[in-house]
Amino acid sequence: MSMQTVVQEINTEYDTKLQAEKDAVTYDVLEMSGSRAVWKDVLAELLRDENNSLWSQVLYGITGGDGEIVTVALSQVGNVGGEPYWSWYGFNSRVEWCACFVSWCANECGYIDTGVIPKFAGCVNGVQWFKDRGQWLDGSAEPVPGMIIFFDWDSDGESDHVGIVEKIENGIVYTVEGNSGDSCRINQYSVGHYQILGYGAPQY
Repeated sequence: MSMQTVVQEINTEYDTKLQAEKDAVTYDVLEMSGSRAVWKDVLAELLRDENNSLWSQVLYGITGGDGEIVTVALSQVGNVGGEPYWSWYGFNSRVEWCACFVSWCANECGYIDTGVIPKFAGCVNGVQWFKDRGQWLDGSAEPVPGMIIFFDWDSDGESDHVGIVEKIENGIVYTVEGNSGDSCRINQYSVGHYQILGYGAPQY
């Protein structure tokens, strides 16, 4: 089975679950409201595609995103070389520092001490931490701000790079990434992009 076929099947499964959840809520709201117009307006708003990230929370049990870590990450955009992040981690010289950057941002928010996000320098270890705790979303899902986004550049099933989800607009995931061209920068990808391995969903 080709990778494209696998991705299509995953996307189809997600779309099916999404529609089923929307149908169930539609039925419940109309039953509760007696089909009153005001509730129909509320329902129409909830069912808009722009709110699919909210439905991802319903489907996957995500409690929501976090603005604090995004704010910290954005404050670092423009850094070149990553020295504050890899030296904070404990390295004496430059390493591939994307995970150090994410860990540094988490530490600035107090999330490492509270166990919300791990301190990790290797992307594979970060992925495993979230999977072990049931806080992992497949790459086809639509994330929310503050999630940790993991990439698989060479399609070998292991993560090669990591960043922080800034926002989602019109089917585009905007990220803040360290060690992107050896700098901190904002990048963007379509939701479900084939190089997105998945997301860590911290329980903020």
